[in-house]
Amino acid sequence: MILSNSTPLDDIDFQEGHALLIDKPLDWTSFDVVNKIRFSIRYKYGIKKIKVGHAGTLDPLATGLLILCTGKWTKKIHEFQGLDKEYLGTFKLGATTATYDSEADEDKQYPIDHITEQALLEAVDTFKGEIDQYPPIYSAVKIKGQAAYKLARKGKDVVMKSRKVIIHDFKLENRDLQNLQVYVHCSKGTYIRSLAHDFGKKLESGGYLSSLRRTKIGQYDVSNAFPLFDLVDKLT
Repeated sequence: MILSNSTPLDDIDFQEGHALLIDKPLDWTSFDVVNKIRFSIRYKYGIKKIKVGHAGTLDPLATGLLILCTGKWTKKIHEFQGLDKEYLGTFKLGATTATYDSEADEDKQYPIDHITEQALLEAVDTFKGEIDQYPPIYSAVKIKGQAAYKLARKGKDVVMKSRKVIIHDFKLENRDLQNLQVYVHCSKGTYIRSLAHDFGKKLESGGYLSSLRRTKIGQYDVSNAFPLFDLVDKLT
């Protein structure tokens, strides 16, 4: 069963298994959310142990839809992971960061005066369809069993391999180069941080992701999700 913000939770058997739609707040990791919900379920129902897992990571600086599976439904996590995703984000052009988002300080600045509306639209078109994308080195992608970001933070040389992803749709919602609002509909495995970085390079400038909100996973919409703290209140 899919549990949304309109679902009564009084008689829910979390051990039997369900999927929870959750609106992840800013600065929380996906694992923070999993741990909080696991603890809340155990506390409310007096359960000593219960399986809880998420079906697709959101970075701490991103908000929006996160799907958690409980109990027997943790075996279904892969079904949700394979679904397309939709995002609303903000790109800042004219600068880069090591993490491709605002977690790190800007490390380089680039000119933006040459970027015309036509150049923006032409750049957008080059990223639609199947593309080769390199994940950020500050990501959870595993390299010989270790997360890339852990190696990068130790100062190790990290070489990322490209992967095929699909950008089904990519739209600009405004033309403010310092605060470029974008909509992206993409396949699993797509890094919007990498899209922002590559978009800046395509425009012969720089770019990084300054904000991100995941609005949909497959047919599931964030408007139907529990705000995390509302859900915790219902479980305590």
